[in-house]
Amino acid sequence: MPITADAIRARILGALPDAQVEVRDTTGGGDHYAATVVSVAFSGLGPLDRHRLVYGALGDAMHSDIHALALTTRSPDEAA
Repeated sequence: MPITADAIRARILGALPDAQVEVRDTTGGGDHYAATVVSVAFSGLGPLDRHRLVYGALGDAMHSDIHALALTTRSPDEAA
């Protein structure tokens, strides 16, 4: 069974509880997603480190359930 946008959101929030997370299925097939994540944890980090935090939250789903994930990551200051 494919992973859902809600399950992806829950995993990200599990690792970054302060985050504002929006996830959408970009193709309707349950394996291509776009996510926007705003978190204090991203302050002072570059894009690669921010993405690593999100990928770490998603764990094995990045190697099995999720074929593609377009990420937008911002600190609260950048999102304002």
